[in-house]
Amino acid sequence: MDDLPLTSRGRASRDHILEVAADLMARNGVAATTIDEVLASAGASKSQLYHYFGDRLGLVDAVIRLQVRSVLEANRQALAGVTDWDGIRRWFDLIITVQSARSCAGGCPLGTLAAELADTDEEAREVLESAFGSWEEAIGDAIGRLSEACLVRAGADIDSLRVAALAAIQGGLILSKTARNIAPLRIALDMAFDHLHRAAVTPSDTGSVPRGRARSTRAAARG
Repeated sequence: MDDLPLTSRGRASRDHILEVAADLMARNGVAATTIDEVLASAGASKSQLYHYFGDRLGLVDAVIRLQVRSVLEANRQALAGVTDWDGIRRWFDLIITVQSARSCAGGCPLGTLAAELADTDEEAREVLESAFGSWEEAIGDAIGRLSEACLVRAGADIDSLRVAALAAIQGGLILSKTARNIAPLRIALDMAFDHLHRAAVTPSDTGSVPRGRARSTRAAARG
């Protein structure tokens, strides 16, 4: 249900049920999380749940949209400050830091939901597909700013670079989640950075020459 309750108390009740449901579904999976379990953990009644979400499907939809907003907001904020290649590296390092603090449990909420629902819930798949597309756009915007600052080679395929970055993040997260070890994520993001950085401008791209060679050329010209 898209319409939020009008009272602050109602919004707080709805938000609490939603947050509890999101946590349970992240830990146990959507299919394994029952309405009764959500209500018991949230200290809420069935009438409240049906009033705020309509039914179980409405609750699942609300959880998906909550996770989409949370993940996209965090990454857009981190990517908004990227103005050079070190900024890309800092963004990757932030992802590693966050997962290390969680002991690699949980992985990416969007990846976890997609793995469970993409083949069985078409509406959920479409919402998550759109979310991944928005995430890719945020990555592309950051790389685009580097291009505008003349830090990316002319002709670099930014669309492919943003897909590669997101694929490395998702793959690294699921491997680290499964192994409960940050190493796979670190390796994936190190390789992703190396791949992205191949699009960086080099001295030969800008036509510049080493300082010593430039002095020799000027000296010869003075002859």
